[in-house]
Amino acid sequence: MNKLELQAEVVHIEPLRYTPAGIPLLSVVLHHVSEEVEAGMKRKVEFEVNAVVLGDLALKGLELGSHILATGFLARRSLKSTQLVMHINHIELIQLN
Repeated sequence: MNKLELQAEVVHIEPLRYTPAGIPLLSVVLHHVSEEVEAGMKRKVEFEVNAVVLGDLALKGLELGSHILATGFLARRSLKSTQLVMHINHIELIQLN
């Protein structure tokens, strides 16, 4: 199974573009910070991940600085690339206190 759920802040949004098939595509960068437990020890985790949103979800008006819960999967950027990109298929906005 290839499923990824990530709580993150949207820190970069590329201009909306369209695939050759006419499907809307939005490229974003997500910034994640959390504290995780590994081998019984707390560990601070911080990273950025490239992500893409396709179809109607790409037209929903995602904004820079938004805090989201993104659900999707990982895939290679292209057939010849080994770089991974998150493909987002569900987004929930998160209100921080």
